[in-house]
Amino acid sequence: MHPLVLASSSPYRRRLLEQLQLPFECAAPDIDETPRPAETAEQLTRRLALTKARALAGRYPQHLIIGSDQVLLLDGQPVSKPGNHAAALDQLRRCSGRTVRFSTALCLLNSASGDHQLACEPFDVVFRELDDASMERYLQREQPYDCAGSFRMEGLGISLFQALRGDDPNSLIGLPLIRLCAMLRNEGVELP
Repeated sequence: MHPLVLASSSPYRRRLLEQLQLPFECAAPDIDETPRPAETAEQLTRRLALTKARALAGRYPQHLIIGSDQVLLLDGQPVSKPGNHAAALDQLRRCSGRTVRFSTALCLLNSASGDHQLACEPFDVVFRELDDASMERYLQREQPYDCAGSFRMEGLGISLFQALRGDDPNSLIGLPLIRLCAMLRNEGVELP
């Protein structure tokens, strides 16, 4: 088996990949993530997932490199990580009572052969109606300022939702593990 590399510095993606109990290393790709004119969210995430994996191919020439990228869409427009409390509160207010879509792309690149597998996993989150007090309580407890949508799915963020719709809830955290397992099996990696 080729060694695995996660093309990411995200602690959330790292924790997800650890669930598969396979040895891997992490390396941060240095790429330009600027959207191109008229590029859809899915096109952007697919391009960036592939670009992240390819950016590490020279350093890891005999590896399986995992690239992933995610965009949150609200009213068809991308929403970025809030970065601070005020922006997070604004995001939660905008999401309250609404459905938002996450588009998470995944690429598995075999750097030895140059072959890659690429997919995009959509996932919808239906927020319940949120009042200011509950949003404040949530933000004070979790401080999800590094998460698009201003919530942590793997934490107390689940309390903000009315429903989840999609094939793999791990895609909300940034790494669709069900699809990744299928890609790894296609490369001959043995999983339980």
